[in-house]
Amino acid sequence: MSIAANQNAPKTTTATVTATKPAFKTGDHVVYPVHGVGLVEGVETQKIGGMEISLYTINFEKDRMRLKLPVQKAETAGLRKLATGDRFNTALETLSGRARIKRTMWSRRAQEYEAKINSGDPVSIAEVLRDLKRSNDDSEQSYSERQIYQNALERLARELAAIKKIDQEAATAELEEVLQPAPSKKTEAA
Repeated sequence: MSIAANQNAPKTTTATVTATKPAFKTGDHVVYPVHGVGLVEGVETQKIGGMEISLYTINFEKDRMRLKLPVQKAETAGLRKLATGDRFNTALETLSGRARIKRTMWSRRAQEYEAKINSGDPVSIAEVLRDLKRSNDDSEQSYSERQIYQNALERLARELAAIKKIDQEAATAELEEVLQPAPSKKTEAA
């Protein structure tokens, strides 16, 4: 009785993950939901677990962080191009809309706000800004409300800055201007 090959021996093959054509090029600004705007520094191939995998290298300068993301998983991870003009205009319109005041517990609202910010969607982030913006008195906001507000403002400002090719401070000023309440008719009459 002869055995041609040991069927229990471990196989030592090198697999290659099917190549997905990269949707982003070196130098593209992209948005990764949890971290915001980053810059694609390149696409490289690494051998991980015996498999050749193409990875985006994305630099998030503000966070001093570099992320490597498999090209194949980019879409499911939520990596996207910067928002189009129409999508960002919708976000700006949302900012100037009426705040939705929710009567739920703060911890639940905070979770909802964080989820919206981490979605990476500019309209959802604008909703958080709009809802947390207080008309005149910032002193009535809790520390955690101010933190979430600042996080949302920074995230939206970074995307606006990348879209318009301006610095983040100018983008922040532009967003804060949109957030300012319109002058009341009583003020105009005085």
